[in-house]
Amino acid sequence: MTQPSLQVGTIVQPITHVDVPQKTDYEGKFITLSPVNPQTDVAELYECSHGSDVKEQIWTYMSYGPFDDTHDMQMWLEEGASSEDPLFFTVHHLESKQRVGMVSFLNIVSDMRRLELGHLWYSPDSQRSNVNTEAIYLMLCEAFDRLKYRRVEWKCDSLNEKSRSAALRLGFKFEGIFRQHIIVKGRNRDTAWYSMLDSEWTAVKKNMEMWLYQNPDQQLSLTALNSGKS
Repeated sequence: MTQPSLQVGTIVQPITHVDVPQKTDYEGKFITLSPVNPQTDVAELYECSHGSDVKEQIWTYMSYGPFDDTHDMQMWLEEGASSEDPLFFTVHHLESKQRVGMVSFLNIVSDMRRLELGHLWYSPDSQRSNVNTEAIYLMLCEAFDRLKYRRVEWKCDSLNEKSRSAALRLGFKFEGIFRQHIIVKGRNRDTAWYSMLDSEWTAVKKNMEMWLYQNPDQQLSLTALNSGKS
């Protein structure tokens, strides 16, 4: 008796060389992402993320912070600077000449050509601005254009509405909730998962470049554009 054939996934064409993100400067029009330098970065990073309730809300959903003082933050930055995964960068705002946040590549699985963008935080004044958008744009260019990765992930606490909104605004697609995923600062965290695929990047990239460099008054979210929302 002939057995029915089983469905299998599509063939993935191999590439000759698979690399990991570079520990180098990523330069944009509004910001530069630079490998973390604890000695030179700590004062401004501490200042923009401590000293008021509004600033310290940055750390609400992080597994670390806020820090008692600059010494404690510098110790944490030194751990980050020596790490290859996560690979941390400081966000330098070019107009103000200030350090305004941090980002990282993490969960880098080069043989599967996927990675995650995470440990993202910015000063309150920089949130939902060209700073955040260009930082993600530069990282996605590295992942999709240079590395030829197939998938970029974004994960956050399911209660973190700002991060969830940012993921959708930047072109990521919601995949679901990992219930009771981890424990953060003694509290349960259900994790919301988002992703972007290489097949989606061309449209997202074009829209990001239009918003960043040509028409910032347009709607950044592709979902909103396609549904006719303003």
